[in-house]
Amino acid sequence: RLRALNRLQVILQHLKMSKQTDSTTEVLLEKKGSAGIITLNRPKALNALNLSMIQQIYPQIKTWEQDPETFLIIIKGTGGKAFCAGGDIRAITEAGKVGDKLSQDFFRGEYRLNNAIGTCKKPYVALIDGITMGGGVGVSVHGHFRVATEKTVFAMPETAIGLFPDVGGGYFLPRLSGKIGYYLALTGCRLKGRDVLKVGIATHFVESEKLPALEKDLIALKSPSKEKIADLLNSYHMKCTIDQEKEFVLDEHMEKINSLFSANSMEEIVKKLKQDGSPFAMKQLETINKMSPTSLKLTLRQLREGASMSLQEVLRMEYRLSQACMKGHDFYEGVRAVLIDKDQSPKWKPAALEEVSDEFVDNCFKPLGSDDLKL
Repeated sequence: RLRALNRLQVILQHLKMSKQTDSTTEVLLEKKGSAGIITLNRPKALNALNLSMIQQIYPQIKTWEQDPETFLIIIKGTGGKAFCAGGDIRAITEAGKVGDKLSQDFFRGEYRLNNAIGTCKKPYVALIDGITMGGGVGVSVHGHFRVATEKTVFAMPETAIGLFPDVGGGYFLPRLSGKIGYYLALTGCRLKGRDVLKVGIATHFVESEKLPALEKDLIALKSPSKEKIADLLNSYHMKCTIDQEKEFVLDEHMEKINSLFSANSMEEIVKKLKQDGSPFAMKQLETINKMSPTSLKLTLRQLREGASMSLQEVLRMEYRLSQACMKGHDFYEGVRAVLIDKDQSPKWKPAALEEVSDEFVDNCFKPLGSDDLKL
């Protein structure tokens, strides 16, 4: 009997622990020195954001923003592999299939969080060490400072799963130099290390193993101004010599990217790639041919319109697009092919760019009335 009792206690103890580690510690929110620190703590899921994390982070940022004792906000991930690999796509897929509210609540919550970061009055420092994709870009790129390392891998791979580069992608991507944002959005191209800095996604570059020291120094700053924080980041940045001599990976292709991706329609981009015929162009064509034709058309228009919009207008537009994708076919098919069955051969509907009508695309951008995103 004693053994049974012991076993019961162990099980109860375990349940208690798993309950704690489950929801309350998926994200750690703590105040250290003059800094509020957000730690994304789902290393097994590569720190992907779920709704409960979003719902904990948002009010905390708002609280710190009002707190006279908090001078900066730092966000980082645990586990050494990823800062944040995206949003919890599987949960959204399951919800969307059965018409559950999560497929609205998640995007609404996520975009409100992106906006809170983009409008935050306190300096916001994202330590984007490791994989930083999709939703992970959304909780970093809109802040004042983004510190990349040699381990950073950046991508917005949404067109491959029947979605579009959301979380404010329509705002920051068209504002990168030339047409590189369009290229990254449509092809899902991955950038690593210093290239993330060179393209303008990161503001600083620091050796991965120096991040704990940098964080300590940030926390130790006495009532720092934005300038003081920038000075500290700059001093770490200047001392970092890793890959300093490396040329930007897309340097030799920039001229082509700027001309090929400046077309007004997806059909025209494809035509230009075919006409160009260079190995680089053919590789991009091959990549684009694998993407959801619907996603490609939505994405190109999202970026073209977003180029002259405020972040708030972009997020409102993206919320409309997210709900259109939840009602469509390609998102579920893309998630199945890439994340669930992993057969990497999605059957897109429609299957060709020519079959995605302008009327369909227009409808995806239409206001949702009382269901529109409120910021």
